[in-house]
Amino acid sequence: MDHTLLMAAKQIGAGLAVIALSGVGIGIGNIFATLVSSIARNPASRPHVFGLGMLGFALTEAVALYALLIAFLILFM
Repeated sequence: MDHTLLMAAKQIGAGLAVIALSGVGIGIGNIFATLVSSIARNPASRPHVFGLGMLGFALTEAVALYALLIAFLILFM
C-alpha cells in the first residue's frame, strides 16, 4: 500500500511539474509572433530585433528544460 501511494504521489508531482510546459509553449508562440510582426512592420530593424528574439527564445526554452528535469527527478529518484 505504501509503495503504491508513493508511486501515485510521484506521478502527480511529475504531472504538476510538466504543467510549466504549457506556459513555455505560449511564451515561445508570443516571442515568435511578435518577432515576425515587428520585422514585417519595419524590415530595417531585423538585425536588432532578431538577436533579442533568439535570446528570449533561449531563456524560455531553458525554463522548459528545467521543468522536464524536475519532472524526471521526481519520477526516477
